[in-house]
Amino acid sequence: MKKLAFLALLGLSLAVYGCGSRTLDTTLTNTTASGNWEAHVDGGLAQASELSFVTAFSVTDNGGTNKGISLDVTGFSFINAGSCFVNGIDASSEQGSASYSTITGTDQVVGSMKYTITSNVPPGSVLSLTSYTNGFTGISTATQNTTGTLSNGVVVGTWSLTNTDSSNTDCTGGGTFIMCQATSTCTAP
Repeated sequence: MKKLAFLALLGLSLAVYGCGSRTLDTTLTNTTASGNWEAHVDGGLAQASELSFVTAFSVTDNGGTNKGISLDVTGFSFINAGSCFVNGIDASSEQGSASYSTITGTDQVVGSMKYTITSNVPPGSVLSLTSYTNGFTGISTATQNTTGTLSNGVVVGTWSLTNTDSSNTDCTGGGTFIMCQATSTCTAP
């Protein structure tokens, strides 16, 4: 009986040890974020409060190991451009980067994003949007070893407007922003 109890205890301890040393599946998934995004800024005074815009870009994470992949910006237009920026071909240059991951086993995307608009006509204004840590969120269609598509994308964070002409105080300021994928209204996560 002692031998049987010892063998049962040994078998149980091996089973528990086996469960405790199991490695989790760390297969990563990728997600492409693309399409039209609408950004609304809050804060600022005078011309600095009129900086909402629509942009189109695409970016694909690389399994959570990225450190800021450049956005491929394919379209941009201010909704209410004022004296700090004007709409038109080559009136401004836009660039950005994103660092986000698709959480394996879920449909959640989290990360961060930066987006900068530099005015060429008139020159001098720079609008910088920086998301909060994990301020870039959404839902992915990805499964393990596939590249999914982001939906319900939302980016929240802070913005700042600077101008190289120190006498142009209308084109300086800051506040918060929300950027929504494929919709003009959304709520912060």
